[in-house]
This record gives sequence, structure tokens and C-alpha cells, in this order.
Amino acid sequence: MSIELTLLIWSAALAVAYIVVQSTLYRMDYGVIFAGTPRDNERAPNKWTARGEKALRNFLETYGIFIALAVATELAGRSDGLTQWGAQIWFWARLAYLPAYFIDIPFLRSSIWFVSAIGLFLLFVGVAF
Repeated sequence: MSIELTLLIWSAALAVAYIVVQSTLYRMDYGVIFAGTPRDNERAPNKWTARGEKALRNFLETYGIFIALAVATELAGRSDGLTQWGAQIWFWARLAYLPAYFIDIPFLRSSIWFVSAIGLFLLFVGVAF
């Protein structure tokens, strides 16, 4: 199995981690009972819940791109050093991004996001050209 496909499989576990963090913070903030309702009268979330929601949303914004590029790499048989580095850079940066969203170090989160974008770029170049 290629590195890209292996990381695609592990990215599903990473997606679950993002969801677990977000949903746990939500339930801690609003309560389990409210989380089970239609949430019609939802108040503004606290700082941690908002960060969990933003981190998950940000992950999902790039996840589809990673999936498409990893699958295209596999189907085209184009796995090489460039696509392998791209997949690894994206995966490990997205893993680092989750805790970074909760640490108040200026530009850390944005820097990690930029590194993950480089990973996607490498994957794209490797499979497209």
C-alpha cells in the first residue's frame, strides 16, 4: 500500500479526533441534554467550544482536497517522492494543527496551516504533472 493511501486511511482517524474534540467541548459547554435537542435557542459558545468548532471546520475545508489528491495519486499510479512528501506534510501538519488551535501563540496555528497547504500543493504537482 502506498504512503498516500496509508495516510488517507489514518486521516479518517484524524477526522474522528477532530470530531471528538469538537463534540466533547460542545457537550461540556452546553450540556448533554441541550446537545440532544434541536438547538433552536443556542447561545454563543465559550472560547474553547468556538475553537473546537473552528478547528473542525478548518480541517474539513482541506480534507476533501486531500482525499481527492490521495485517491488520484493511487489511481494514476503516480506515487513518488513528491506526492509522498506532500501527503506526509499535510497529515502531520493537520495533526499538529488541532492542539495548536488551543495554544495562544501568535501565528503558530496559521504557520501550521500554511505548511499543510504546501503538502497539498506538492501532492497536486506530483499527480498533475
